[in-house]
Amino acid sequence: MSHTDGVALAVVVASFLIVTCIGFASARWRPAEDPMHLNEWGLGGRGFGTFVSWFLLGGDIYTAYTFIAVPALVYAAGAAGFYALSYTIMVWPIVFVFGPRLWSVARARGYVSPGEFVRGRHGSQGLGLAVAATGILATMPYIALQLVGIESVLTVLGVGGNSSNVLVRDLPLIIAFAVVSAYTYLAGLRAPALIAFVKDTLIYVTVIVAILYIPSRLGGWGHVFGVASAHLNSVNPATGKPYGSLVVMPAGQWAYATLALGSALALFVYPHAATGLFAAKRRDVIRRNAALLPAYTLVLGLIALFGYLARAVPEVNAGVKAGHGNAQLSVPLLFSSMFPSWFAGVADAAIIIGALVPAAVMSIAAANLFTRTIYKELFRPYASPAEETRVARLASLLMKVGALGFALELNKTFSINLQLLGGIWILQTFPSVIVGLYTRWFHRAALILGWVAGMAYGTIQAYRTSGGGQAHFGGSAAPVFGHTTYIAITALVVNLAVSAVLTVVFRWFGLQDGYDETRPADYIADPVPAAAPRRARKAEPAAGGKAPRGSTVPWSPDAAPEEAPAPAEAVNARQAPAAAPAAQAPAVEDDATVVFDIPVSLAGRPQPRERLPRRK
Repeated sequence: MSHTDGVALAVVVASFLIVTCIGFASARWRPAEDPMHLNEWGLGGRGFGTFVSWFLLGGDIYTAYTFIAVPALVYAAGAAGFYALSYTIMVWPIVFVFGPRLWSVARARGYVSPGEFVRGRHGSQGLGLAVAATGILATMPYIALQLVGIESVLTVLGVGGNSSNVLVRDLPLIIAFAVVSAYTYLAGLRAPALIAFVKDTLIYVTVIVAILYIPSRLGGWGHVFGVASAHLNSVNPATGKPYGSLVVMPAGQWAYATLALGSALALFVYPHAATGLFAAKRRDVIRRNAALLPAYTLVLGLIALFGYLARAVPEVNAGVKAGHGNAQLSVPLLFSSMFPSWFAGVADAAIIIGALVPAAVMSIAAANLFTRTIYKELFRPYASPAEETRVARLASLLMKVGALGFALELNKTFSINLQLLGGIWILQTFPSVIVGLYTRWFHRAALILGWVAGMAYGTIQAYRTSGGGQAHFGGSAAPVFGHTTYIAITALVVNLAVSAVLTVVFRWFGLQDGYDETRPADYIADPVPAAAPRRARKAEPAAGGKAPRGSTVPWSPDAAPEEAPAPAEAVNARQAPAAAPAAQAPAVEDDATVVFDIPVSLAGRPQPRERLPRRK
């Protein structure tokens, strides 16, 4: 790994430069009417159709962690690594059911994050803050793992990884993330959405070529599975037990099943996955993608097989051993050993770009959470859309800097275990977000205390779990009633039990619950995005209020009724011309024009969120 492969490195650098150009050019792709609006920067204008959403969600969910960590787990432990295949099979039917409801209420009410929905649905600022803090906390190590994937590739390429100088060793990673931060700051969600086309194309090409080409060089799949079986059945000197198995043994089946189920339930509670849903143009886009995205699951199954292919290559085994047993090097080493240098560069570029796309989306999603649920709720309730966007941009930069610190300073094994801990944490928001889509039976205070109980139990149990040479946070499964179970599932059961019991108690004592600002129609709504307001009208208006032909004048909401836009140009907006006589004015509840999430007065000033009475 000390030798630098110049050809592969040149291909990787060229690919990175192309992606960088695409990232900066994406600011002009589907240009926003008002780029300083969080709907535009953080959700791409909520205008992505089936095709773009398919690539965005695929690029957002199937990350470099998938490309590196899943085959690394198969390389080290065998069939246990295929849990990722199981949970991505389960997750899409689940999303097919609740995804459209979440999209509809977010579009109807203008929510940009799960935390904002929870605050509005349960009428609890504290619960919204809990969901936001959990989402940010769980996302940070997830972003860091994308950097760990990049670092594995750079180490195999011989760039920086073996230098004793900290600056030289980490400089390529710092440069890569600085560039990503720059074009994400400029273009928002449009940048990763456009780059996802390149990323997914490279991944599909790499996987197809690898599955067809590498086994033929190794003597066929029979030889591959034979070598893997012999290794997995041998005894690990550190534990005195076999390394693993080609199939899941009975003792590990409960842990395998609960890990797959918990991961499926948690995936779309993560802020970045919800952001991909919110950015869709229409309700049916969600269902179409839930039906089409299992194509990625097929690719994931083939990627998992890379672990067995790597085990059958002696050069890979020697390289992993030289890397202090770091199984995450197995896939980059497989590419460098079996492919020509130029195609190894293509495959390595697929991993690096596969890290940049989800890292960008995750930082944007965390920034949306912070801006709307923390900054605006606690500090600036009257913040303008432009101020929200500026804060979100800065927050996304801070998220990337924090994740970079995670990746550079923390032990790589601990980084992975911290991400597993993040999965335990994020699942504790499931009752507030997903269950809340269907019922408000749970009391808001009970949900907060249930969240506290689940977080406390999950964190303590993970701390007490040893593994991988670590006394604490060494794994994500622990014994429960004699069965090894994914800690997140057990913590969720504790969470739901506490929430249910306390709800009964609080209702018995008549403790006041929060208001619900949503309405039943919001959960099945499929509103059309409001057309951009006309910037100019023909001519200076004459005395009678009509503009002569051939000149332009901005249209004002204070204009006479006959000058107002046609109803088709004001979809989903409530408009009350201030200058019109009362008899001619449309019947509205107030003087605000509401376009999705930003109530704006006719004078252009932000208004406080409407607080609706609690439904009986």
